[in-house]
Amino acid sequence: MVYEEEVGIPISEARCLAAIGAFHPLSVNDLAMRANLNKAQASRSTQALVEQGLVLKQASEVDGRGVVLSLTPKGCECWEKVMVVIARRNEEILSALTIDEREQLSVLLDRLLQHARQTSLPD
Repeated sequence: MVYEEEVGIPISEARCLAAIGAFHPLSVNDLAMRANLNKAQASRSTQALVEQGLVLKQASEVDGRGVVLSLTPKGCECWEKVMVVIARRNEEILSALTIDEREQLSVLLDRLLQHARQTSLPD
């Protein structure tokens, strides 16, 4: 609800916009992974973002059959608003921890992420 009220788009679209803004250009498959959505959700959200003029869909230079997604100037403006909401929400969540606990959490999450990358399953 926060995203729709403050930014004007549903959370699934906000997650897609955040991922495209951070990691562009992205394929729909990469977007789904980055936004933690299934491919169908990512595809629907992408189409809505394209229709709103927030995302540009172009043919991939690497794979002519695929498409890559990037933000339009209007999408960049919306992305900045989404990132403010995300930062505020993250701060609300982390406020339950002390500074030392936040640092410990960061170290532990980094270790888990590194381990996940080393042990990831093949595609």
